[in-house]
Amino acid sequence: MSSTRIYLNPNCSKCRLSMQLLDDKGITPEVTEYLNDPPSVDELKEILDLLSLEPHELMRKHEPPYKELNLDDQNLSRDALIQAMVDNPILIERPIIIHNGKATIGRPPEKILDIL
Repeated sequence: MSSTRIYLNPNCSKCRLSMQLLDDKGITPEVTEYLNDPPSVDELKEILDLLSLEPHELMRKHEPPYKELNLDDQNLSRDALIQAMVDNPILIERPIIIHNGKATIGRPPEKILDIL
């Protein structure tokens, strides 16, 4: 029995393609629409650890809150950046797929195959 979760925005084409790819592989993930149900600080820390990324690497830098909150300030702590993503989930890159303890960002969606 596999354990798979996808953090997605249903309006995102890459998220929809990722869901289709999982479906084609016979995998029914637990779906989290992260804009409505953002990950907690602890969940986001775990996601970052699984992805081996730092917060800046998981941020959508073209979203308005990124500039409004001056998140490119290199003096901001890791915890401050994580809290900004929890408070403004639009900043979180998508889709994030976690499968059996491994994680990837489905950009392009075919990257999911690396963890299946």
